[in-house]
Amino acid sequence: MRRVLVLGLARSGLAAQAALERRGVEVVAADRTLGNDEDAALLDGVDVLVKSPGVPGENALVAAARERGIEVWSEVELGYRLLGVRLVGVTGTNGKTTTSELLGAILGVQVAGNVGRSLTALDGQIEPGELVVCELSSFQLEDVHELSCEVALLLNLEPDHLDRHHSFEAYRDAKLRIFERARVAVVPRGSGLPGVEFDADDPLPAEPLIRGRHNRENAAAATAAARALGTPDEQIAEALRTFPGVPHRLELVAEIRGVRYVNDSKATNVAAALRALAAYEGEPVHLILGGSRKGEDFAPLVAALDTTDIRAIYLIGETADELAPLLPDARRAGTLEAALKAIGARPGDVVLLSPACASYDQFRDFEQRGEEFRRLVANLAG
Repeated sequence: MRRVLVLGLARSGLAAQAALERRGVEVVAADRTLGNDEDAALLDGVDVLVKSPGVPGENALVAAARERGIEVWSEVELGYRLLGVRLVGVTGTNGKTTTSELLGAILGVQVAGNVGRSLTALDGQIEPGELVVCELSSFQLEDVHELSCEVALLLNLEPDHLDRHHSFEAYRDAKLRIFERARVAVVPRGSGLPGVEFDADDPLPAEPLIRGRHNRENAAAATAAARALGTPDEQIAEALRTFPGVPHRLELVAEIRGVRYVNDSKATNVAAALRALAAYEGEPVHLILGGSRKGEDFAPLVAALDTTDIRAIYLIGETADELAPLLPDARRAGTLEAALKAIGARPGDVVLLSPACASYDQFRDFEQRGEEFRRLVANLAG
């Protein structure tokens, strides 16, 4: 590589740029689309275009690069080639970050990818041949070419990101690319896919500390992947017993005057919110729901809410208009702050932020939404 265009200047793009420049590669960095002659000139002399996960394939610069025969790589493809590491890849619709971090705790290795630290950010911190757990989103898997995993783990597949992929089939196909060139595949039992199977009911070396049937399934997946790498059960058991979970996933923020406040901001789709509700089945829940649109069908969530012990529902964000007719008893709050002020919870109740939607209408990302929830809850305690 002599000249590389890095498209998208979020965390992964900046890390990719730094890793390339440390190797003396000329880098052109851009955070814009092709719209005039000046933009087109960015591709002159470029060998490879590296795109951040947030840049869709329809982006004009990406499309123009393909027309010119320029290779298009995802940031994880670049990281895999530059670092020479061995990967344990984790993908799926829900549970990726929890399972990736749990696997990192079991194996005692670094975790990168979609967890918030890009793979190229490990440049200079890790030796070739070392094992890395890498969370891989559909956006990252779209443009892999040589990336291969020692163990490739698929947790589940449910409709998500239809605004980006346009169909469930295209989303599924992107996810399944994790198995290309993989040494071992780990798959959900009953998926019909070849590989080592796991299920939430599998016997485990120890019961996981983290709450919910979905987290037991995550633990079973991590156990199967770790065993495929030859990890002893004693080592797996220690991590299962002590791993506390990750921020913004059923995170107990505080208990105030007997009311538990739970941050599940990472529930950015219907399936994730259903898992959160199942984790608090039989408990009185005040649910904060809504955010930005992703093209999902809310019918499964509405059906589940009809059969659970929900004390009240508070709608926030741009999907409030879509959800309100489906949930006539829900209250329109508009914002997180207004929702928390309106909730009249009693001792023993649970206030659950599990939006079933993305966050981009009111926040930078789900992390900022979760942090705002924490801040507002802390103010309630004061």
